[in-house]
Amino acid sequence: MKKLALLSVTLVVLFGCHTYPTPTAAMAMATIAPVGGSNVNGTVHLQDMPDGSVMGKIDLTGLTPGDHGFHIHENGSCDDNGNAAGPHFNPASAPHGSPTGGPHHAGDFGNITAGANGEAHTTITIAPKGVLSVYPGAISAVGHAFIVHGGMDDLTSQPSGNSGPRIGCGVITLMQ
Repeated sequence: MKKLALLSVTLVVLFGCHTYPTPTAAMAMATIAPVGGSNVNGTVHLQDMPDGSVMGKIDLTGLTPGDHGFHIHENGSCDDNGNAAGPHFNPASAPHGSPTGGPHHAGDFGNITAGANGEAHTTITIAPKGVLSVYPGAISAVGHAFIVHGGMDDLTSQPSGNSGPRIGCGVITLMQ
């Protein structure tokens, strides 16, 4: 009986006190390629954060200096010079707007700014919780396309911010 008790205590110590690593948050990626005769290239990485927001790390080259509208669109296709991506991803039927204030499409990322060298390297956070996610579901970005626009998003014009032609596109895929 003593041996069985000792074995039980040993098992509890070995297995009961073991801590397992916390699962990493879901991550996704889009490789941006030129459309419409542009030279835009780059990557966008998305990651669900513990507070329910989504962090986006954006690295693009080949842009004209200045601001460019940047959005997730409804469809996961870059065909027809990015037009097959359709309208902005908007599962909540919200108005177009700024991702940092007020109601907005889940796909509204606002503007990215390219420097004089035509590059944009930035990290942004999309909040609040429940607007966008990488995890599967109705608000998941996975399977949709990122579009880089040729002009600045005015953040107010409906339905899409009047941000000009589509110059870059990439479909968002889950990273394994």
